[in-house]
Amino acid sequence: MKIAMLSPIAWRTPPVHYGPWELVTSLLTEELVRNGIDVTLFATGNSMTHARLQSVCPRGYEEDREMDAKVWECLHISHCFDHAGEYDIIHNQFDFLPLTYSGLTNTPVVTTIHGFSSSRILPVYKKYNRHTHYVSISDADRSPELDYIATIHHGIDTTHFTFNPNPAGDYMLYYGRIHRDKGTKEAVEIARALDIRLVIAGIIQDEVYFNTCVKPFLKEGKIEYIGSVGDDRRDALLGNARLLVHPISFSEPFGLSIVEAMACGTPVVAFNKGSMPELIRDGETGFLAENKEEAMEKIKRIDSINRHSCRTDVEQHFSKEIMARRYIEVYRKILKM
Repeated sequence: MKIAMLSPIAWRTPPVHYGPWELVTSLLTEELVRNGIDVTLFATGNSMTHARLQSVCPRGYEEDREMDAKVWECLHISHCFDHAGEYDIIHNQFDFLPLTYSGLTNTPVVTTIHGFSSSRILPVYKKYNRHTHYVSISDADRSPELDYIATIHHGIDTTHFTFNPNPAGDYMLYYGRIHRDKGTKEAVEIARALDIRLVIAGIIQDEVYFNTCVKPFLKEGKIEYIGSVGDDRRDALLGNARLLVHPISFSEPFGLSIVEAMACGTPVVAFNKGSMPELIRDGETGFLAENKEEAMEKIKRIDSINRHSCRTDVEQHFSKEIMARRYIEVYRKILKM
């Protein structure tokens, strides 16, 4: 079985800091290789992989703002499809644009839909619905207008997350991009109302939002912003938190930060939207809340959550090994192996 894995090129695969799509693509690629699958990764030239690497784009366009994103995306996608006949399957992790090439090849195309950025992109998915194979990353993120071959939750490398039964920190953690969708403002309001130290980590995706809703409340020992956190600091940051707060305002397709926190034993309090009920067992690995007031009441009960249960749940449902096994089942189903 020969797989062409088409990664996004906003960031390196795997990313240095932020880049969830590139991270999942990397985890899956490396695990497929470990399972003896012949994989060629189409990604940026500075990507790191044990698969064969094919690239035309030297680095991620988010890492070099002099690059024209659309130009490099076109060159990158076309490079993969120029070689389509060499592979049994093309696995598209790149969103909707590669679908427009799928009718030009007999090679089956599997597309992992990492969420719908807007309903305006749905016509592309609908056009190629019968011609390709769609995988959703949660049941919550399925469109009733599309057909799916499977739902496969993202998996993480649990060896990169140390279980910590006794966190040393006295803080609540917000871990994600700074944007109104992710509820950074609500996290600040919850922390201030409960007088709990809040540590905020993530890229600033909306400068105006950050300057208006977060920056005025920053104070050492109370509300702290520490920037984007890489692998070198992530494990300790997640593991030493009392809890992760995730007050999202949108139907999130998946939440890698949820799974990563729980892998360290850290329970999560999240707003009950999107995929959250698929990731969090309410009352066992964290709490689901309908609003800020309910979240605050449940945060007061966070010590009732068994941190061992958080870790065990990730190992049983959200590991890279499970993710890869399920994708291999999809490949075999398509190829009728």
